[in-house]
Amino acid sequence: MNQNPTQAPARNYTGPFITMVFLFFIVGFLTTANTQFQIPLQQTFLAGVDNLKNTFSTMIIFSWFLAYPICGGTGSRWISRYGYKGALLLSLLVMVVGLALFFTSSLFTEKFPDATLSLGTASIPWGFFIFLAGSFVLGASVTILQVVVNPYLTACTVRGTQPIQRLAIGGSANSVGTTIAPYFVTGVVFAGLPMSEISIDQLMVPFLGLIAVVVVVYASLYFTSLPDIEGTRIDRSEANAATDTNVWRHRHFLLGVVAIFCYVGAEVCIGGSVNVYAEKLGYSETQFVLMVTIYWGLMLIGRLCGSTLSKISPRTQLIVTTACAAVLVALAVIFQNPWLLVAVGLFHSIMWGAIFTLSVSGLGKLTSIASGKFMIGVFGGALFPLLQGFLADSFGSWRFTWLLVLACEAVMLYYAIAGSKVKSTPESK
Repeated sequence: MNQNPTQAPARNYTGPFITMVFLFFIVGFLTTANTQFQIPLQQTFLAGVDNLKNTFSTMIIFSWFLAYPICGGTGSRWISRYGYKGALLLSLLVMVVGLALFFTSSLFTEKFPDATLSLGTASIPWGFFIFLAGSFVLGASVTILQVVVNPYLTACTVRGTQPIQRLAIGGSANSVGTTIAPYFVTGVVFAGLPMSEISIDQLMVPFLGLIAVVVVVYASLYFTSLPDIEGTRIDRSEANAATDTNVWRHRHFLLGVVAIFCYVGAEVCIGGSVNVYAEKLGYSETQFVLMVTIYWGLMLIGRLCGSTLSKISPRTQLIVTTACAAVLVALAVIFQNPWLLVAVGLFHSIMWGAIFTLSVSGLGKLTSIASGKFMIGVFGGALFPLLQGFLADSFGSWRFTWLLVLACEAVMLYYAIAGSKVKSTPESK
C-alpha cells in the first residue's frame, strides 16, 4: 500500500502530517472506548440475558472488527475517486452515523422498553441490536480512516523525518488514544459511577457529545489544506485477477495473514476482556480500569522502544516477544492473575510490524496488493473475543478461556521460527 511518490520538495506537509497523527489518535481512542462498553451494556441492555451476557457483550467487539475485511477496500476506492481529503471527510460522516446509531439504541430502548427479542429464557432489547449496527458502522469509519492515514503518513514529506519515523509517531498517537480511552469511558462518560448504577438514559448524552466532537473535527478538516500526493493512488485496473491470486501462492505471506489473524485476536481478547475477567475475580472498578489503561500504556512504551531496535531482525524480535507473551499467559491461567495478562501488552506492541515485515519479504511488485490483503487478518479481532465470550459462558468462568490466547501466541511463535521463511523467490509477472 505504501508508495514512494515523486513530490514537489517545496510543498510543506507539516500541517497535514499533524492532522493525520491526530486522526490516528482518534482511531485508537474509539477502538478501545468501544470495547469498554461491554460492562455498562451488560448492566443495561443485557440485564435479561442471564447466562449469555458474556457472549452477547463480546458481540460489540465482533461487529466492530467485522468491518475491517468488509470495508477495507472501500477506503482504497474512495481515495481513488475522491482523493485523500474527500475520503477522510466521508469517513468522518460515516463515524457520525455510527455514533448516531449508538444514541438511537439508547433512546429506542428508553422509549420502548418492552420491544425485546426472546431467545429461550433470554430477553434482549432491540436497542442492543441497533447498538451492534452502530458498532459495525463506527468500525467501518475507523477502517477507512486507517486505509487513508497509513499511506498518507508514509508519503507526506516532513523535514527531518523518515517514513518509518512518521509511522512510529502515528502509532504512538494511536497508543495514547487507547491508553486514555478506558478512563474517559468510566470517568467522563459515566462520571465515575459504579457500573451497577448505570441506566440506559445515561448513555445518550455522552454519545451526543462524541457526535459534536466529530462534527467539529469534520469542520476543521474541511477548512484545512490537505494537498493530495501525486503517484500514491493505486490504479486498480493494473491489478489483474492473475496477479491478485498470485500473492496467496507465497507460503510465508499466507501464513503471515494467519499469524496476524491470531495476533489481533489475542491483542483484543486481553484489551477488551481483561476488565470483565478482573471484575469476576473480585477486583474493584478502579483496579480493572487501571489494568486496561496499563495494558495499552505498555503497548505505547513497547512501540516507542521498538523503534530503536534497528539492528535486531524482525524474526528475532517476534520469537522473543511471542515466547515471553506465551509464558505470561500460561502463568496467568495457572495463578488466576489478570495482572500477568496486562504485562503481555509490552510484548504485543511490536508484533504487528514484525509480522507484516516478514509477510511481505521478497514479494516485489506484489507488495502493494499484499498490503491490502493483509487487512483480512484483522478479522481475528472480531472472531476470537466472541469465541472467548462463548467459552466463558460455557465454562462458567473466564479462567481457561485464556488458553485461546495462549494458542494464538503459539501460532505466532511457529510463524516466527518456521512459517516466515521464504521458500521461493516470489517475483510477480
